[in-house]
Amino acid sequence: MTLELVVADKEEIADGVVRLTLRAPDGRPLPAWEPGAHVDLLLPGDVVRQYSLCGRPGDTSAYQVAVLREPGGRGGSAYVHDELGAGHRVLLDGPRNHFALVDAKRYLFVAGGIGITPILPMIGRVAEAGREWELVYGGRTRSSMAFTADLRRHEGRVTIRPQDEHGLLDLPALLAEPRPDTAVYCCGPEPLLAAVEQHCAGWPEDALRVERFAPVPDDGPGTAFEVELAGSGRVLAVPADRSILDVVEESGVPVLSSCREGTCGTCETGVLGGTPDHRDSVLTAAERREGEVMMICVSRSCSPRLVLDL
Repeated sequence: MTLELVVADKEEIADGVVRLTLRAPDGRPLPAWEPGAHVDLLLPGDVVRQYSLCGRPGDTSAYQVAVLREPGGRGGSAYVHDELGAGHRVLLDGPRNHFALVDAKRYLFVAGGIGITPILPMIGRVAEAGREWELVYGGRTRSSMAFTADLRRHEGRVTIRPQDEHGLLDLPALLAEPRPDTAVYCCGPEPLLAAVEQHCAGWPEDALRVERFAPVPDDGPGTAFEVELAGSGRVLAVPADRSILDVVEESGVPVLSSCREGTCGTCETGVLGGTPDHRDSVLTAAERREGEVMMICVSRSCSPRLVLDL
């Protein structure tokens, strides 16, 4: 669903981080969302960027997102920082949630930099439910770490570790021993995510959940295969150098899509036959093994033909 919202407030909350409060121009309630959800901001020049919702899930009067200025980025964050202001209109799609909060007895949250944004609503939810939880939050400097003031009310459960004061997070000590009934949630830069995945290798498979807003490097070979569209029985050839999404769209079949790099989950498509070659950053290991859905913007096929629910 595409919404046109107005920037009701823009506030700098840390070095290089601004928080936008977005409301409907007519004041109508916005679609409800759950912790872990994100929206796609549709910016000029066909630029689409995903940002986690970081307000209160029960508040449908406004959405809040926090945006880090990325000097080496592709222009999306620069536009938000330099061009968007109070009173401006902005288009967004969503909300969508591929980082949902599962039911667990205990929670361990690990956040790096702007990766704190999807964690905040999760903390609020588990705290309200009276669950056991802790947060370890790292960043470059204390002044660059957003929401630290908000986290002070959770004294005893939150550990804040700026890198210039404490070095890198001590993940080996934090994750050395698997903890029964504990769900681990991690969001942050790719080196942190990769390190947490490595140190959780001995944990139960479904214990760790991560969220990426940058594509995982894909060094896998491209091979040709076929896709069958179950709705019409049409069979399309997918060349080694093209995506399923491109081929399906070219055939005239409309498919919802956004990031086109396997991070947002918009193009999730049901798989009715064949074995997907998953190359996205969305699905869990268990979901990949089940092979019931795939992201057709980046993923390919391990079998000569895939049958898709299209």
